[in-house]
Order: sequence, then C-alpha cells, then structure tokens
Amino acid sequence: MDKPANEHIRDEAPGDGPAPVITSRASFEAALRWGFNTAFARGARRIVCADPEWEHWLLWNDPGLLHALSAWLRRPQRRLVLLAHRYDTLERRCPRFNTWRGDWMHAIEAWQPPAELSRELPTVLVSKGGENALSVHLVDAQHWRGRAEMGEQRARQWCEELDAVLQRSERTWAVRPLGL
Repeated sequence: MDKPANEHIRDEAPGDGPAPVITSRASFEAALRWGFNTAFARGARRIVCADPEWEHWLLWNDPGLLHALSAWLRRPQRRLVLLAHRYDTLERRCPRFNTWRGDWMHAIEAWQPPAELSRELPTVLVSKGGENALSVHLVDAQHWRGRAEMGEQRARQWCEELDAVLQRSERTWAVRPLGL
C-alpha cells in the first residue's frame, strides 16, 4: 500500500520524538524535519526561519515538507516567517518551493534585514509557545555543528533576537515582480 506524500516525514520526526543531534548535513536536515513536524504536531501558530542566504536549506524543495506545510498553513492564524539577506539562492536551488509559495503568500512573510544586521544573521528555525517551544540552530555550518531542542527559554531568546531584526527589516521576495 502506498504511503501518503508526507508519511516519510512523520516516520523520521514524530512530534513527540527526542531532539536530534546536529553533527552533519544529513543530521541538520533531520533536525529541520524534526523542528517542522514537532511545531506542526504541537499546534504552533508561527514558525520563524532565518538564514543569511538559505544555502543549507535544501529541505525547502522536498514535496513531503511542502505538503505538510500546506496542511499546517490551511489552519487558522498560521504564519511562516522567513528572514534572510538574500533569497536568490533559495529561488534557484528550490524551484518547487518557489512555485509552491505563490499559493501561500497570504500566510508567508519574507523579510530582508538592513545590511548591518545581515552579517550576523543566524541559521535557525524557531517556534515558541509554552510547552510547544522549540529551536533548531546551526551553530557552525563549516563543521555541521548545531543544536535542536525543546525549551521555552532558548526559543524565547531566539524570538526576541529575531523580532528585533524583523522590526528593522523590509518585506521582500515578491512572488510576481512588478513591472510590464
């Protein structure tokens, strides 16, 4: 019997599973899957993803993740917030995501920080909300070291830092560029 499109994601990262350890590119992707699926399973209303250029987020092109994101965004008051200095890498390397987002731009916010804040932008996925709070942070992209964890304190810290950057950022990455 065939599995649903997002079944492999649920198998790899159930919402109640332990937080994965990040020690390689594959474990970073597994940690992102865990982060998204835990946030979905626990009813997160807002997920914030930040990265300078999205070069490590090939997961955005995964059909299973897009299916799961679609199901999550269909629920009321859900918001996916993206924060990056540049989006051209994501647009070029993840064409499936680029096409998919056109139907969901009412629930997706893409932001670009000012240049002075872009240099120190972390690679992080965060969702907060009491017992549902989680974060996935790639600390060292060169050696693939990072941490994924449940916990209100760390998630609150990330949200506060990212909200401070978002307050100074501008909306960007239009689905359909204006012009003739």
